[in-house]
Amino acid sequence: MTDVEALYDQRFSEAERLGKDRLWRVLCERFLQRYVRADDTVLDIACGLGEFSRHIRAARRIAVDLNPSARRLLPDAVEFHRAPAHDLSFLGDGQVDLAFSSNFLEHLPDKAAIDVVLREVRRVLKPGGRYVVIQPNVRYAYREYWDFYDHHTPLSHLSCAEAFRLAGFAVDEVIARFLPFTTKTRVPTHPALLRVYLSLPPLWRIFGKQFLLVGRKPA
Repeated sequence: MTDVEALYDQRFSEAERLGKDRLWRVLCERFLQRYVRADDTVLDIACGLGEFSRHIRAARRIAVDLNPSARRLLPDAVEFHRAPAHDLSFLGDGQVDLAFSSNFLEHLPDKAAIDVVLREVRRVLKPGGRYVVIQPNVRYAYREYWDFYDHHTPLSHLSCAEAFRLAGFAVDEVIARFLPFTTKTRVPTHPALLRVYLSLPPLWRIFGKQFLLVGRKPA
């Protein structure tokens, strides 16, 4: 078993994994699908337990992760590559319409590693393609941020936007306070509650401790 397999096996029970999956279905259907067109090629970077790839609708779905267990959690229609995010050499230049990652960049060892990933993602995106990230916001989760053993590099919505611009992206959208810090928090823990939460942006400013950022590769 790899280190990342062992970490996720002890972090999430099967019941927690299934609960997360139900929440991600709502998140994709009620919010994230707005960024994806029916004929898009979508790249799920550091796909983890595969929630985004399972529930987003796109013509081609590609998932990447170092954890080999991710493959068994993905439907057959999703292409899986066991690879690091800084080496997407199985893809040529300009093949992806939208890249996505959630709670990933903070796991990289330093900002230099983040820069390498951003450049590689920019390479595989089509001109006008977008990279959507959801990240814990150290500005609003500075206490909880370090409660996870594999968190290394803190980012706020402002520092992440700066990193994207330095990597050659235009930053189209930033939501500084979007989702709660983790699915282990109390709000929202049920799909029905998440539907309500997503429909009421004022609640985001109270409970949101993760940011959403959309970077675009200039045409």
